[in-house]
Amino acid sequence: MKIVFIIFQYLLPQQCLSRLVGRLAECTTPWLKNALIKRFIRHYGVDMSEAAEPDPELYSNFNAFFTRALKEGARPIAEGSHDIACPADGVVSQLGKISAGRILQAKGQDYSLNQLLAGDQAMAAQFIDGHFATIYLSPKDYHRVHMPLDGELRSSTYVPGQLFSVNQTTADNVANLFARNERLISVFDTDAGPMAVILVGAMIVAGIETVWTGQIAPPPRQISTQHYPRQEAVSLKKGEEMGRFKLGSTVILLFGKDQVEWASQFGPLSPTRLGEPLGSHKIVSA
Repeated sequence: MKIVFIIFQYLLPQQCLSRLVGRLAECTTPWLKNALIKRFIRHYGVDMSEAAEPDPELYSNFNAFFTRALKEGARPIAEGSHDIACPADGVVSQLGKISAGRILQAKGQDYSLNQLLAGDQAMAAQFIDGHFATIYLSPKDYHRVHMPLDGELRSSTYVPGQLFSVNQTTADNVANLFARNERLISVFDTDAGPMAVILVGAMIVAGIETVWTGQIAPPPRQISTQHYPRQEAVSLKKGEEMGRFKLGSTVILLFGKDQVEWASQFGPLSPTRLGEPLGSHKIVSA
């Protein structure tokens, strides 16, 4: 069945299907959007008691529900000055060291750091022999992405691509998955040196947004790699929202060489939550 699932993804019109789902997710017809939201809650066991608005019928559409805010204090943010806060709810798919310019995707699968960063060799050079963490957000999870550290945005780059599912079955079987899928690469200057936060699109993901630009994906038309110029300084504190997914996907963090030590309790398929200490970092001198 796994092979059938993978083959099916190659055959599906990924972009068309995802954009159609996106339109449905924006529907405001009360009976339809309420039915979609309530069915989703039942099927995935979503805990609405954590939501700032627990009544599913008060959301304007499915996307508003899916990107719902949490109650104040629902996710305490790691307070230690050297703590790296987990950027999202989810499961740690993989984490570890970037070795010889390769990042571990799954057992027996790795991919190129340079390809992940859209062939930008200058950007990739900052993370050679560094560390990475890949966090998969399941449908039931909270889908806003928050800052692991205080940071000032240096660059933001949209990379078009395919839209394979990013669940574990696909990660185990589709080569170069995260370097093939649509993604947004944001690089921040932090006390730990450069930090990349990469939001990876996936099958039926209806959109990727950032707090400084708004919706990035899907773009209004098919475009090549797009660099978003910094029109003004964007500085975000640890724990502040930086972006969100309209339907679920994956976040990849990158840090430079010898700057990060991941917490020992995390390994492949470890559950995690926004704000938990994912690891610690050294402070880079100015």
